[in-house]
Amino acid sequence: MTKKFDFNKGLSELEAIVNTMESGDLSLEDSLAYFSKGVELTKSCQSALDQASQKISKLTEQDGFVNEVPFEES
Repeated sequence: MTKKFDFNKGLSELEAIVNTMESGDLSLEDSLAYFSKGVELTKSCQSALDQASQKISKLTEQDGFVNEVPFEES
């Protein structure tokens, strides 16, 4: 059974990893381990965002509301 990914928890873990790595107090081996975990979490977060986007697209199409105007990037 696959456990559902918790986006908010994943994002918090990713922020903690970044803060730890930015401290500069890690050995090379630890830095690589944190980096690897960060990449894994980034992929999981992106996948969750993609799934949410697809679900929103489906729901809005079902309601006949299709708006192709992209969000402004900051």
